[in-house]
Amino acid sequence: MNKYELMFIIDPTLEDAKKEAYIEDVKNIIGAEAVSDTDVWGLKKLAYPIQKKTEGYFVVMHFNAEPTLPKELDRRLRISDNCMRHIIVNLDEK
Repeated sequence: MNKYELMFIIDPTLEDAKKEAYIEDVKNIIGAEAVSDTDVWGLKKLAYPIQKKTEGYFVVMHFNAEPTLPKELDRRLRISDNCMRHIIVNLDEK
């Protein structure tokens, strides 16, 4: 099991209930028991426009998982319309 950090930016035009539901969906992909911390930063201004939007809803998650999970998580976040950008970092690699 490796420790990972996931940061993703949700489309700010979504309703609050849909944002919370999307965060829960991401937790379910990872496995709710594997997520150790979820930090919702909220609405922040972007450094540059993404999809003609200047703000995004930021969420950071820490989780433990097998080395194969980040590839599947990356695939699902790429095809999601709600996720504008994401990054997965292996915290064990130094």
